[in-house]
Amino acid sequence: MGNGRVKEARKLSRRSERSERRLFLADGPKAVEGALSTVLDSGASCVVEVFATVAASEQYVDLRSAAPIWTLVEDRALASLSDSVSPAGLVAVCRFLDVPPTEIVDGSALVAICADIRDPGNAGTVIRCADAAGADGVVFAGHSVDAYNPKTVRASVGSLFHLPVGVDPDPAGAVRTAQEAGLVVLAADGAGEVDLDHADDLLARPTAWLFGNEAWGLPAELAALADHRVRIPIHGRAESLNLSTAAALCLYASARAQRR
Repeated sequence: MGNGRVKEARKLSRRSERSERRLFLADGPKAVEGALSTVLDSGASCVVEVFATVAASEQYVDLRSAAPIWTLVEDRALASLSDSVSPAGLVAVCRFLDVPPTEIVDGSALVAICADIRDPGNAGTVIRCADAAGADGVVFAGHSVDAYNPKTVRASVGSLFHLPVGVDPDPAGAVRTAQEAGLVVLAADGAGEVDLDHADDLLARPTAWLFGNEAWGLPAELAALADHRVRIPIHGRAESLNLSTAAALCLYASARAQRR
């Protein structure tokens, strides 16, 4: 059993280690299945190795046959690679997937730009929502959480492997890149001048949605760079919406308008 390799893989729980080695962990059957179905532009498989318990190996025979390397490990060793309360018995070591933001926005109809979002669960859910809405990609800008954080990967439920994800350290630069590619940038802003319910003509155009931090939203100077600021109407007494909920509403509104 590959206990030495498990020890090396365990180090990928640290962002610095992931960034240096350009490797991350995908935990659970959905994530592993998505990773095994992904081929990088270089032609290499996304998956380097899959660690699995004996029980998981017997349960997921198809995944085992697709893996470049399938290593049996003890339950305790597998659990050390997972931050899940109930590990499913499968963890893959994967190569980074991110692509330049210019590649994401070129020729795209719908993109999400996340500026300085910090919660890994929210980040993964935005990826999942973008995938479900048929978006062309997601860009994490500024000081956003690592897209390869284990909680982000798990919250995406495999969607991280279904659409391009890019990283841009400069949120303003990410906005300009989208605009230069011909996308209308819409800032999701509770004080926006445009009501989402009455914006179908605007939403039908190729669009990049700009979402801000969970706690403080978009800085005024960043929101001002967008072509329009759009508010989601709140008809009840709730003060605001969770970031990932707001992203789902905005992305689906665009997807619906574009299909029309």
